[in-house]
Amino acid sequence: MKILEVNKFYAPHIGGIETLVEERARYFASRPDTEVKVLVCQERGDTEEECIDGVEVIRCGCHLIVAACPISFAFLKKFRELAKWADVIECHMPFPLGDLACLLSRTKKRVVLAWHSDVVKQKHLLKLYSPLLRWFLRRADTIIVATKGHIDSSPFLPEHRGKCSIIPYPLEIERYEKAKRLPILTGRLHDPTKCKLLFVGRLVYYKGVEVLLEAFRGVVGCELFLCGTGVLEDSLRTQAEGLEVHFMGRLSDEELKAAFADCDIFILPSVENSEAFGIVQQEAMVYGKPVINTSLPTGVPYVSLHGKTGLTVPPRDVQALTNAIQKLADNSKLRRIYGDNAAQRVRKEYDSRVVMQRIYETLKGDLD
Repeated sequence: MKILEVNKFYAPHIGGIETLVEERARYFASRPDTEVKVLVCQERGDTEEECIDGVEVIRCGCHLIVAACPISFAFLKKFRELAKWADVIECHMPFPLGDLACLLSRTKKRVVLAWHSDVVKQKHLLKLYSPLLRWFLRRADTIIVATKGHIDSSPFLPEHRGKCSIIPYPLEIERYEKAKRLPILTGRLHDPTKCKLLFVGRLVYYKGVEVLLEAFRGVVGCELFLCGTGVLEDSLRTQAEGLEVHFMGRLSDEELKAAFADCDIFILPSVENSEAFGIVQQEAMVYGKPVINTSLPTGVPYVSLHGKTGLTVPPRDVQALTNAIQKLADNSKLRRIYGDNAAQRVRKEYDSRVVMQRIYETLKGDLD
């Protein structure tokens, strides 16, 4: 089977979807019965082709990005060419240029959409994009979503529920088990007896870090570690003055794994539907850490389950978040119970060896 993976960008570009596309491509390339090519855009510059870990990656020239979406005429041309080669095309969404390329190519090949998130922030542009998006959803043979929440929270997917396939995001558990255990947080504690709270993510509007900092003001016996950078960093540093908060900046992959393994409680305080899943929850859970997340209508509360692997609080509810943190910080036995459940859930539901096979079978469909 010849698979064409289509996305905005590819590694080493940093992003959750880019990581997922890279994992898919490496898995498909490892199969003796499969060929895979990846079609993406350059962040800037002319078209380049390279082979990465056995995967042929075509980065089309791009000289303009509008509302986080690259504009590339080379991409449209290359899509038409590769669509003739492929047996199945998997398009990762949202990516309007991919929708347009498929429309203009008039391909009759099998098309699978990997739906990662609705367009949330660019509401005015969504009005222009929605007719093309609706066409693409009708055109698709299958739509892959990570949770039921992705369907229920979307203004577009419910009418296509019949061709949606729920397949969670995979986690390569072995990579986390083999990672070095380093006291990357413990070594920075002002008081070694305190509970280590961890947040990992970009410091941007939908992550809710400002809510976390406000909630942290009412917490005792803890120190908070924020891993990531972003446009809100300066204002968050100002807000955190006088609090026991450690800004860790951008960490390497090895350092991030160490941080997940070294924390006591992981917190994902997201406040907007732009947070569609929260892979970082899985990364903490694989190390047996309890998670505090928010009850967004997306896939977030489907990953770590309230009362089983952690606690779920309403978005932007400062007092509820304070209470949840304090409850877990004060009860090591409850943390251990939730953490053990979390580790079991990851191995049962998210093991990449099982999930990738499901994705492969879904892409294959009835090609035989």
